[in-house]
Amino acid sequence: MYRSRLLGSAVRARSMATAREGLGSEKKVVHCFYDVVSPYSWLGFEIICRYRPIWNMDLRFRPVFLAGIMKETGNRAPALLREKAVYMTQDLQRLGKFCQVPLRPPKDFMGTVIEKGSLPAMRFLTAVDILQPEFVEPVSKEFWMRIWSRDEDITQPESILAVAGKAGLPSDKAQKLLEMSTSPEVKNHLKETTSEVLRYGAFGVPCFVVHVDSKPQLLFGSDRLELLGSLLGEKWLGPVPTSSKL
Repeated sequence: MYRSRLLGSAVRARSMATAREGLGSEKKVVHCFYDVVSPYSWLGFEIICRYRPIWNMDLRFRPVFLAGIMKETGNRAPALLREKAVYMTQDLQRLGKFCQVPLRPPKDFMGTVIEKGSLPAMRFLTAVDILQPEFVEPVSKEFWMRIWSRDEDITQPESILAVAGKAGLPSDKAQKLLEMSTSPEVKNHLKETTSEVLRYGAFGVPCFVVHVDSKPQLLFGSDRLELLGSLLGEKWLGPVPTSSKL
């Protein structure tokens, strides 16, 4: 009961902060909606994190459930069309090298990505976001490393705890978060965040939302960050800005 009240308080506080965003703030709030089952989300996540100290923005990570978005919009995974699947494999190899992200598609793509999916991982990330938000970034990256670099499971409890450990979460907190990840509060919060990005017009991930002139602007894809910079009035320096000439 105590955990439920604590979780509810954290969710309400997060909702109030979201409602107040942009009021009296010099930095523009940028929401990054993503799912760790998506390799393009990883690319977008890594790149936007590189720009966090460069651009004048308040970056907020928003875990969502991609399968729910696909179902709601009637979208289909690219891998379900043979020609797209072939192209995507080549595309990810090129993009991984170009963006300096260690992308290596899993051998059993259909089984890993389509059949097993990411629901337990995204529920765990939602619990982390609510109660330990400072760990959302490292936990997310470790999930991507497992599925999209080392071809390892991200759905079993032991896999999730291994991710949490690598991300620096103390084992006792990780275990509590794992237990909370199956609670109605966490499940509903993930559904609400997924519904939120759907209301913005999402049909996949990653999605970035920024308010310009009091209106939300939705940008889909890891290749739209140059446009995001333009909306923010910032300069695009490529996917690896530290290696660009300033």
